[in-house]
Amino acid sequence: MEPVKTAVQSSSVARTRKPSRTINRVAYGILYLFLAIVAVFQIAPIVWLFFFSLKDNQEVFHSPFSLPTNPKWENYIKVWTEGNISQYFFNSVVYTASAVVLTVLLASMVTFAITRMKWKFSRLVLGLFMVGLMIPVHSTLIPLFNTFTKIHLIDSPLSIILSYTAFNLPITIMILLGFYEALPCEMEEAAVMDGASIHHIFFRITLPMTSPVIATAAIINMIYNWNEFVFVNTFISSDIYKTLTVGIQNFIGQYTTDWGAIGATLVISILPILTAFLILSNRIVEGIAAGSVKG
Repeated sequence: MEPVKTAVQSSSVARTRKPSRTINRVAYGILYLFLAIVAVFQIAPIVWLFFFSLKDNQEVFHSPFSLPTNPKWENYIKVWTEGNISQYFFNSVVYTASAVVLTVLLASMVTFAITRMKWKFSRLVLGLFMVGLMIPVHSTLIPLFNTFTKIHLIDSPLSIILSYTAFNLPITIMILLGFYEALPCEMEEAAVMDGASIHHIFFRITLPMTSPVIATAAIINMIYNWNEFVFVNTFISSDIYKTLTVGIQNFIGQYTTDWGAIGATLVISILPILTAFLILSNRIVEGIAAGSVKG
């Protein structure tokens, strides 16, 4: 009787597994369909912007959602040469890269000091940095303008780099904090036993181990710095120091606006961020996953 019972039980288990597999396939199909729809809505504006950049003003107003009948590739040449976009592009790269390196390095130092070093006011200092997340950017423009005026940093690239660094420090520290708290201390303790200094431990051991979360923090900082408008528009007046987000105003006149040139400038401005995201996407996912797991 026992073999008969075993066969009956296995057949009943097989019957229960078939509906569950079918349900799983349907659920995955619905999920993939939903993700495909979301992807279409995400990609469609970029494709539309590219076609928009190949039109002149007449075609933009008469058929804004159609394909360009006669693509105006000269819009890109015009903005790069006549519109001074090459200088704005270079400025954006310099400001963004400088601020990202400075922010990530300082935030790593602060997070290392808070999580790895024992001192009395570490949690208070962390709380002060987190308060920075609640301060609106626009409420600081007048105090910052007065401060930069007194120390002669108005119309200077340094004012932009310092502003980017200061306002990105809190969010960068918050991103690094979870990863540092989950990071094992055994290697650092072994380095201390071998007589390594605190600087050697940070730069040679801890910092390389945090490269996945650093990539995540860097891309987030990069997106914010590249797209920032308010600080550059407030602190920079010379055309030679402007960035892409502010320089686009050159194509907006009192009576006419070159919409094709604006579209070409926007396409040029999103290419570096899109490229960086595609290159670092795997490291970003690793950093988010590693920073969210504790213990």
